[in-house]
Formats: sequence, C-alpha cells, structure tokens
Amino acid sequence: MSYKTILVHIGAGKRCSVRVEVAIRFARQHDAHLVALHALAPFEPPGYVLAEMGPAIIEAQRAVAATEMARSEAEFTRQVSAAGLRNVEWRTAIDDPVDAMTLHARYADLVVIGQTDASEGSHVPANFPERLVLAAGRPVLILPSVGSFATLGKRILVAWNPSREATRAVTDAIPLLRLADTVHVMAVNPKAGEHGTVAGADIGLYLARHGVRVEVKTDHGAEIDVGNELLSRAADLDADLIVMGAYGHSRLKEWVLGGATRTILESMTAPVLMSH
Repeated sequence: MSYKTILVHIGAGKRCSVRVEVAIRFARQHDAHLVALHALAPFEPPGYVLAEMGPAIIEAQRAVAATEMARSEAEFTRQVSAAGLRNVEWRTAIDDPVDAMTLHARYADLVVIGQTDASEGSHVPANFPERLVLAAGRPVLILPSVGSFATLGKRILVAWNPSREATRAVTDAIPLLRLADTVHVMAVNPKAGEHGTVAGADIGLYLARHGVRVEVKTDHGAEIDVGNELLSRAADLDADLIVMGAYGHSRLKEWVLGGATRTILESMTAPVLMSH
C-alpha cells in the first residue's frame, strides 16, 4: 500500500502555501501524483441585490473569482516548479468547497487540508475540516493553523481503540508509519475485554508485521478527557503527527462530533491524520 494520488486544498488563506509545501514533500516521498483543487462556492446574492443591480453584480463576482483562482494557480505553479515537481495537476470548481473536495477525494489516496483558519474568510466554512473528514471516505491530513513542520511523520502517536474509525485510520496511515523513526500506540482507559488479553498488544503485532517499529502504552485512569490526554502525550513525545479515528455523524444537517475528535480539531498542536 502506498499513496499514489495526493489531493491538497487550495484557498485564499495565509496558510495555503504551508499546505502545498507539505503536500509536495509527501508527493516526492511517495512518488505520487499531486492534485491541487481550488473550489469557490457560487455567488448567490440576495434577491433585492439581484433585482437592483441585475447581471452586473454576477459578472463582477465572477471576475473576482477568476482573479483569485489565477493568483492561486500562479503561486501553486511557483511552489511546485521551485521544488522540481512535475507530476502535478491544477483543478478549479465553482461549488461548495466541502462538496467539491469530497468528490475529488474519491480518486485520491490522501487529502491535505488546514485547520479552521480565520484568514480564509467566508470562502471556506468554519466547519470545513470536520465536514470533510466525515464525508471524504479518505484519510485527511489536517495541519494546524500555526507553526511550521520541519519534520512530519518521524515521531508518530497513534490513538488506538478497537473501533472501525481507529482501524481505518491506522490502516490508512501505514505508508507513513513504515517510514517513521518511532511509532507510539496509545490506548486511553481501555475497557475490560475490549482489546483482548493485553490492551494494544494485537494492534502492535499487526503493525510490526507491516514493518512498523512500534511501542504500545496503555493509559489507565487519565484525569483529563481523551482529547487533551492525547495532546499532552503528543507534547511529551515531541510527536510530529497524530493518527486517530474521527468520530461523528450528520444530524439534521448539523455535524455532531465525538468529544476527542472535536478537542483535537479545535486545539491541535501537531498535524493530525484522521479517518472516518
């Protein structure tokens, strides 16, 4: 298993170049095809504005969108050219960013996006990361809205419980886990009988058979919630990547997330690879 197609989200925010840099690094590392997608939601003015200004306002907004996409494409081209990456593709869409990214993610092995970032303005919804993680059907690498990433995937913390979501995340992350210097698997407050005889032992053996150098730790009686316990442990280990399942569902057009998932998405201090 390897990543052969990587999809990166392009936007107007200040952190877009950081996402592209990470995506380029992964594309080179895995000899993968890099796809960049810039999606803008269609402009839908209120009826009274449309009645007063007519087609002129629509044309003006189209011109603004075209200018923004041209600027983003030029910056993306500059970055990939400077990196000497040739196996790349630029795509645009006038569509809801979540819907567009979800569609294009169907044909990618890994999706690279950013944490909610105020500099994106209204172009990207505030709940963009959680909606995409739960809808994409692909592993999503989410980069924090601050900081730089000199290394990414050298020291990995895996949040483990025997759920479908965690299983997906671990399996999806194997190409990265194989290349890591250290992989720490952490089970927080495992329930009796849930993990087998020894909590974490089976997933440790599974990963070892895939050539992963792994250490397993069980954290009993954590005094803080699971999400903050993971962040604390990641800081202790100087982890440069967290791998975990994303827990949540859609209810009446609202996305309801599990507590640990929400905590990590809101307070991440290191990049996180999530699968649902």
